[in-house]
Amino acid sequence: MATRMKIKSEAREKNADTRPRATAKYIRISPYKVRIVLDIIRGLSYTEAAAVLKNTNKSAAPVVLKVLDSAAANAEYKNISKSDLFVAEAFADQGPTLKRIMPRAKGRAYRILKRTSHITVIMDSSNK
Repeated sequence: MATRMKIKSEAREKNADTRPRATAKYIRISPYKVRIVLDIIRGLSYTEAAAVLKNTNKSAAPVVLKVLDSAAANAEYKNISKSDLFVAEAFADQGPTLKRIMPRAKGRAYRILKRTSHITVIMDSSNK
């Protein structure tokens, strides 16, 4: 059994994605709002994406910029220049939803869903 586990872990390491990435989890913004911002920067170079995010008037823009900067820093750790980077993949998955109650008339209660996001940005080098 241990040999099979060793073979599986070696195969997983061999097939692992080595592109620089960054993830921000449990961000208190709805993933629907984050995806609008991610659609804007997907495919852009790092410098263009950072400039767009700094000038975008959306609540998710500062958070996405922070994740983008983190991915670029991870790329520099792998000896890839920031000028060679572009946003290969960017997606927002839904995290856990916080359920809250809003009191209404006649003793009723309406549910409020406060959604969270897991934001992932994967960079790639343009000089491959």
